[in-house]
Amino acid sequence: MSASSPSLLAAARDAAGHQHYPQGALYMVATPIGNLADIGLRALQALSLADTVACEDTRHTATLLQGYGLHKPLLALHEHNEAEAAQTVVLRLQQGQRVAYVSDAGTPGVSDPGARLVAAVTEAGLRCVPVPGASSITALLSVAGHSGWDGRFVFAGFLASKAAERQREVGLIGADARACVLLEAPHRIEALARDLATLGERPLTVGRELTKQFEEIARMPAQAFAGWLQAGEHRRRGEFVLMVHPQTAHEDETNGIDASTLRTLDLLMAELPLKTAVRLCAEISGQPRNALYEAALARRPNS
Repeated sequence: MSASSPSLLAAARDAAGHQHYPQGALYMVATPIGNLADIGLRALQALSLADTVACEDTRHTATLLQGYGLHKPLLALHEHNEAEAAQTVVLRLQQGQRVAYVSDAGTPGVSDPGARLVAAVTEAGLRCVPVPGASSITALLSVAGHSGWDGRFVFAGFLASKAAERQREVGLIGADARACVLLEAPHRIEALARDLATLGERPLTVGRELTKQFEEIARMPAQAFAGWLQAGEHRRRGEFVLMVHPQTAHEDETNGIDASTLRTLDLLMAELPLKTAVRLCAEISGQPRNALYEAALARRPNS
């Protein structure tokens, strides 16, 4: 199927054209995360009706729209000019325009620019309309297949770029029994893999280049991820989405402290004095400080 075929826009009109697309509204339009065929018919209809398409990257969006046979005035709105450009969008909405906003891929406002734009539009008393579509997050969750998983998960997005802060965040993930979904760029994936190794045998599902030609999905213990990346140069390319699987319920036999909390305690003890590590671990986990102190003494090197 040719993405630019006129029949595609006709199908969008037939399927979604009967819906109401109010003027003076902002349309937050999800776009494909790699495969052009994943565009929604409602998204195409909203884009075709838009007077202006605000976007993270005008060159990227121009190419995307051309792939569907659309040509629209573009307005750059990205992380560096979002506050100022949002006011331009508000003025256009007040004039009765329909404005669509798209990020480079996926849902705008989710680990992408757009949140400040929505806030400005909402504060002006104007309407925001979500137009859902492809998502790397739900795409990976659908194939993670953890037996007995209750569907709860934490979305952490991109972790901190600074090593110490990122390691602290990984420690919090390890202390949480719920599944956790992360995003990462290729130039930072090796550093993240080294930090995730502290989660040991906890299962990790890795999605690389989802929906694209060289899509790759693999499951492994978190401690094996760094080695998996090194097994082929191509594995360190492309965009990543990762799911840290939920913690298997089991407790330490001596003091009733769960394994993920003990991992957090170990991470804190490696960087901080014992009493400080115990106090912070108690605040993070909710475990009794006395029990954690006893565990820390037992786990301290040369104790």
